[in-house]
Amino acid sequence: MTRLRFGTFLAPFHAPGQNPTLALQRDLQLVEHLDRLGYDEAWIGEHHSAGSEIIASPEIFIAAAAERTRHIKLGTGVTSVAYHNPLWVADRMVMLDHLTRGRTMLGVGPGSLPTDSSMIGLTPTDTRELLAENLDIIMALLRGESVTRQTRTHNLIDAQLQLRPYSDPCFDIAVAAVASPTGPRMAGQHGVGLLSIGATLTQDGFDALAHHWSVVEERAAHYGQPTPDRSSWRLVGLMHVAETREQAYRDVEHGIVGWFNYFQKVAAFPQMDVGSSEDVKGMIDFINEAGIGAIGTVDDARAQVQKLWDQSNGGFGAMLLLGHEWANPEATNRSWELIAQHVMPAFQGQARGTLDAAARARGTREAHAATQLAAVDHMNAKYQQELAAKG
Repeated sequence: MTRLRFGTFLAPFHAPGQNPTLALQRDLQLVEHLDRLGYDEAWIGEHHSAGSEIIASPEIFIAAAAERTRHIKLGTGVTSVAYHNPLWVADRMVMLDHLTRGRTMLGVGPGSLPTDSSMIGLTPTDTRELLAENLDIIMALLRGESVTRQTRTHNLIDAQLQLRPYSDPCFDIAVAAVASPTGPRMAGQHGVGLLSIGATLTQDGFDALAHHWSVVEERAAHYGQPTPDRSSWRLVGLMHVAETREQAYRDVEHGIVGWFNYFQKVAAFPQMDVGSSEDVKGMIDFINEAGIGAIGTVDDARAQVQKLWDQSNGGFGAMLLLGHEWANPEATNRSWELIAQHVMPAFQGQARGTLDAAARARGTREAHAATQLAAVDHMNAKYQQELAAKG
């Protein structure tokens, strides 16, 4: 198994009515925490309505997070490109690439909340069509081309970037996908990565995993792109772990009801089907029994990642855990620590070495212990001989 990267997909989800300043600070502190723990990536969402996903500009958040971290890569998860002039999307990302010295990534999508797009007179159909059109423009600009094009929202006249990316030749780019093949088609066409947001968040997304990558490969071949690298494929999933399952279940009583309520009754995002349970036990059972996540122990988390690896029919590059506040901040941070300590090594080649070393030592312990005791006896006898010679 190649080294699997781990990270977070941070929408974020905060209960309405609380202090938004403190909520945003918790988000920044979480990214700092993940950086210290050795997580590879953090993808930050863009939303403008519905009261829970309160980061309006992932680029601004990334700029703040970059100054607080050292290693973790920071991506827009995702930039709703239909809402923006594609020239400015590309320009801002190139600037971030320089400010972060190559730690920035661009994720693109149509925008998930109709309450966002409706405020600027766009329908979900509009945003999906604009995503394809604007991504064409963004990719051309990042290749250094000059673009003259009229879209339904913007008019570009000899548009070009004044800076080249810091990353050579460009920073990572990924297209979001839930259940339909739209995202995989665009990823293959442009030779960029795939963000499977519905990988475990919906049963349809899980079932479509292997199919999605086959679509990426087919479209890449059709457009003459290089064979897609599975390391550019990122899956988003749900987890909360503790030392015991019982503790994990108690932890999520803090906020899982509000999270479910958001998708069941507030956000007009039917692709995120989280069932109809209204009690904590039913919600935990839905996550675990529907196979869309893991609330439990590190063993449950490892099994979930392995299940996704097997379902992908060839592997993927990164496991991104959806940021949530099911538990309080202390228990949430502990969950991330446990995953870093006990789950990540199993998929990054670090667990096997120490396990094998322990097994070798266990198998030869008795013989080596005997030689140790023999060495002690030898030195005691030698010392007695020295005493006798002096006497």
